[in-house]
Amino acid sequence: MKPKPIIALIIIGLSFSCSEMERQNIQWKSIEKDLQTRFITVEDGAIIELPEGYYMFTRPLLIDGKKSVTIRGQGIDKTILSFQLQSEGAEGIKASNCKNLEFEDFTIEDAIGDNIKVTDTEGITFRRVKSQWTGGPKEENGAYAFYPVLCKQVLVEESIAIGSSDAGIYVGQSDSVIIRNNTVNHNVAGIESENSRWVEIYGNETYRNTGGILVFDMPGLTQSGHTTRVFNNIVRNNNLWNFAPPGNIVGTVPAGTGMMLLATRNIEIFDNIISNNMTLGIGIASYDLVEALGAEAGSQLDENIETAKTDLKYDPYPNQVNIHDNEFENSYWFPTMKNDFGWLFMMKFPFNTPDIVYDGIPPGDDLFEMCLTNNGSAKFANLDAANNFDGLSTDVELYACSQPIIAPIF
Repeated sequence: MKPKPIIALIIIGLSFSCSEMERQNIQWKSIEKDLQTRFITVEDGAIIELPEGYYMFTRPLLIDGKKSVTIRGQGIDKTILSFQLQSEGAEGIKASNCKNLEFEDFTIEDAIGDNIKVTDTEGITFRRVKSQWTGGPKEENGAYAFYPVLCKQVLVEESIAIGSSDAGIYVGQSDSVIIRNNTVNHNVAGIESENSRWVEIYGNETYRNTGGILVFDMPGLTQSGHTTRVFNNIVRNNNLWNFAPPGNIVGTVPAGTGMMLLATRNIEIFDNIISNNMTLGIGIASYDLVEALGAEAGSQLDENIETAKTDLKYDPYPNQVNIHDNEFENSYWFPTMKNDFGWLFMMKFPFNTPDIVYDGIPPGDDLFEMCLTNNGSAKFANLDAANNFDGLSTDVELYACSQPIIAPIF
C-alpha cells in the first residue's frame, strides 16, 4: 500500500496533542537551587543522583571544570527536567572544561536554546537520555537536543532526540566520536556530524526528520572533518518539512533526504537500510552547491558563504567517498514537489527517482574519488550542476571501484 502523507501528518498532530493534554495533569516540583548548588560543589569522581519526578527550571544548570562526574536520573520516563518556563539563559544544561563527564537515565526538554550543550571536554557520555521539545516541530524550538562541540572521546548511545530546529544529535569540531543505537525523529537533521574526525555512526534509527543523517564540513571553523563510518542504520521516511530558522545551513536540506554528505572526505557508508525518503537516499554535494542555493537564503547563510571564500584552508569538495552494500527502497512513485530537487527529479527522472545523487561539481584539478558498489538496485544520478544540469547522467558504472575500508575507531 502506498504511504499516505496527509493521514500520517494527522496522526502526528494527534499524538502531540494527546501528549500535551496528559502533561497538563503533571504536578511539577522545583529542585533548581539545590541541584545547581550540587553541580557547583560536586567533588571529582562523585555521582549526582537526580530523583524520580517532574521538575521545572527557570535558568540553566551549569557545571564547569569537573572530572569523572556522573549525573544520573532514575530512568528516561521517571526523571523529567523541563525548561518550559525558562526565563534566563539559553541552554538547559551547559557543561564546559570537564573530563569524563556522564549523563544518563533522564529526560530533558523545552530549553530556549540547546537542551544539553557540552564544550571543551575530554570524555563525554550521553546514555539513555531523552532530549526533546514537546510542542511538535516548529521554528521556535531550540537548535540542538544534544550538542557536544570542541570535545574528544564523545559517546551518545541508547538515547532519543525529538523536535530540534537544527539537529537532534549534533557533534561539532570533535574527535573520536561514537553515535550508536539511538532513536531520532521529528528534527530538521536527525544526526549531524560537522567538522569532526574519527566518527562512527551506527545502529541508529532516524525517521520523520527532514534529513536523517548529515556529515558536513563547513568553512571558518577550528578544524576540518574526515574519517567517518556510517553503517547498520535504519534511515526511513525522513520527509518532514524543513522548519529550520531562515539562514541556517540545514535550511538548505530538502525534505525527503535520507543522508547528505557535504564537502567531507574519507567517509564509508555501508550496511544501512535507506527507505522511503521521498527526495533522495544519499546526496553527495560540494559547498559550491550551497552557494548556489544561498542566493535566496538569509543572512547567516550569506555570512557562511563569505567565510568560505576567505578560508584558504577550506576544501569545499567531497572526496574519498565509499558507499557500498546498502539496501535502498522507495515505495513513492514521485518525489516531493515541495523543493527544487523534487521538481528536477520529476522532470528528469519521472517514475524513477534516484537513490544516490552526486551534484557533479568536480574539485578542480584534484582527483575525485568515489566508489559506489553492491547497493542492490539503487538508482544513481550525476546532476552535472557544474554545467547548469545540462549533462545529467545515470551511469553508475563510472564509479564501480573499490577503496580501502576505514578501520574501526575503537
